[in-house]
Amino acid sequence: MTALKSDAPFRYWPRPRDILGLVDWIRTAYMHREKRKMLVDDRTKSRLTRDGIRIFETSDFAGMHAAGALAARILDEIAPLVVPGATTGQIDAAITAKVDEAGATSATIGYKGYQHASCISVNHVVCHGIPGAPIPKMRTLSNSLEKRRVDDRLKNGDILNVDVTVIVDGWYGDTSRMYIAGDIDRRTKNLIQVTHDALFKGIEAVKPGNTFGAIGHAIQSFVEANRMSVVRDFCGHGLGRVFHAPPNVLHYGKPKTGAILEPGMFFTIEPMVNLGEAETRVLADDWTAVTRDRSLSAQFEHSVGVTEAGCDIFTLSPAGKFHPT
Repeated sequence: MTALKSDAPFRYWPRPRDILGLVDWIRTAYMHREKRKMLVDDRTKSRLTRDGIRIFETSDFAGMHAAGALAARILDEIAPLVVPGATTGQIDAAITAKVDEAGATSATIGYKGYQHASCISVNHVVCHGIPGAPIPKMRTLSNSLEKRRVDDRLKNGDILNVDVTVIVDGWYGDTSRMYIAGDIDRRTKNLIQVTHDALFKGIEAVKPGNTFGAIGHAIQSFVEANRMSVVRDFCGHGLGRVFHAPPNVLHYGKPKTGAILEPGMFFTIEPMVNLGEAETRVLADDWTAVTRDRSLSAQFEHSVGVTEAGCDIFTLSPAGKFHPT
């Protein structure tokens, strides 16, 4: 359980004049005190905005960099494993071993019953693909039918997103990127490139005084100009000392809408882009989300922090391998 306390003196209201006023006064005073208790985190001296978004101290950036760097390094190191014939289970096992070797903790093992150190989403799987499970087929007689391959083995031409979140000294590092097994066609390469560039369009919009709507607009307008669609069913999120926190970072929107960005905000930007329509559905395992029309999907993700000057990316690839080509 998180220890929370207030950094502001308790406010006393005027003395009530009758018993009903006394009850109301006690209730109001208690609620005010409890709200103040939630404003400051003992571990970081951070505070909450009126939108419920935590503002971290400058000293907290170092913890996010350490966690983000480990997550990014692990994704660098698994790149040689992504080849035709490899299995998603083998890739996840390698990730689990690297997290353990670093003395870190996987944020996803045990999260809501999930039992893997990564999500691996192949082809038309938008997100939350389960390593080791047979890969969903793209082509079926009906889009409403759920058909899978016989196993989790990658084939030539598969594309996949690998998403890893680690905990280092209590800080969460969350990142994902695309990989290619074998050879792909030009249209698929374009999907990956547009998704990668859309992420950085969103990151360019991260600066104090801008809004979260502006981030979404930058991503959406770029993607749709390239005749692709942005997934609306999933979004980025705040993080820091917890896995998921406010705000929800939408990858579509309008400028000058949403909460205003302030220095010290930490969150992920992780656009999912489809070659076809934006709609998704979740399969029977309650995790795997696929494109409803079975079109290919791609995703890239960085964890970032807002600074006085703009944006600090916590999950940059140490080897410069964030893009798969």
